[in-house]
Amino acid sequence: MIASLVLAVPSKGRLEENARAFFARAGLALTRGRGLRDYRGTIEGVEGAEVAYLSAQEIAREIASGQVHLGVTGEDLIHETIADAGSRVEVVTRLGFGETTVVVAVPEAWIDVATMDDLDDVAHAFRARNGRRLRVATKYVNLTRRFFAEAGIADYRIVESLGATEGAPAAGSAEIIVDITTTGATLAANGLKVLDDGAMLRSEACLAASLAADWGGGARRALAHVLDLVAAEAGARAMRTVSADLPGGGSLDATTILEGERAGRLIARSGDSIVLLVPQGAVHGVARRLKEAGAAHVLVSRQDYVFEAANPLLDRLTARLDGKG
Repeated sequence: MIASLVLAVPSKGRLEENARAFFARAGLALTRGRGLRDYRGTIEGVEGAEVAYLSAQEIAREIASGQVHLGVTGEDLIHETIADAGSRVEVVTRLGFGETTVVVAVPEAWIDVATMDDLDDVAHAFRARNGRRLRVATKYVNLTRRFFAEAGIADYRIVESLGATEGAPAAGSAEIIVDITTTGATLAANGLKVLDDGAMLRSEACLAASLAADWGGGARRALAHVLDLVAAEAGARAMRTVSADLPGGGSLDATTILEGERAGRLIARSGDSIVLLVPQGAVHGVARRLKEAGAAHVLVSRQDYVFEAANPLLDRLTARLDGKG
């Protein structure tokens, strides 16, 4: 069993760059001792932690098997690679990059096919007419089987795609595809359309934790250190500090100024000065109410970190590790 905390991150490409930037924003510098050829590294300042550089698909497998504690990979790969992902993996937090959707796409020429029910009718008719099943080209074999089973579609067979899946219908190797898309432009360029109810999974890069790993004391201490910084950086992105001077103390108290915004709270009040911590989306309303209360100036600032006494990311994961979540 592994004793120290092992964090797996993508070894190259855009995902590696984005993962490194994410941890850097949280004050967690990932090192790679001998450069790009080194597949092991450390997290600066975090005792008892190491970094494994793997492909995104390998990361999903290693999380499932418990060979790594934490990993950055796509939700699509987690659900494709791990049959019972919900019982073996905890998505700690979504990272805001690598957004994509796994979809069912059919030729645009199929003008009467707009839904999975329509596709089921086509699959039956295709087999009756051609004596073989409709072919579905995809890299997402397990996701496709589960989604098609839920839709009640059985007259199809999967053709595993090793290259550009969207080109399979034009090449004659499949009739339809299951693939990832962000804007749909590539599908349209290949004469394909997404079914109205054909979005199988909306995915983005996430920090995921293995529920099968050895979470001994050293790993848990390093986990607490890492998630303390991750949560503090996430809090800073979500919140803004709002400060103002209210002549004579102002006519509104903090509760009224926040107007039911549960996540907002009073940080400090001294004399005429008031400092609030406010969700980004509530800033304009809070500023308006401060001005109505007599503030001549309202200052809004970003913070690098917002550390809280409670850490919901750590608390939720710990509960699951202890069998309470």
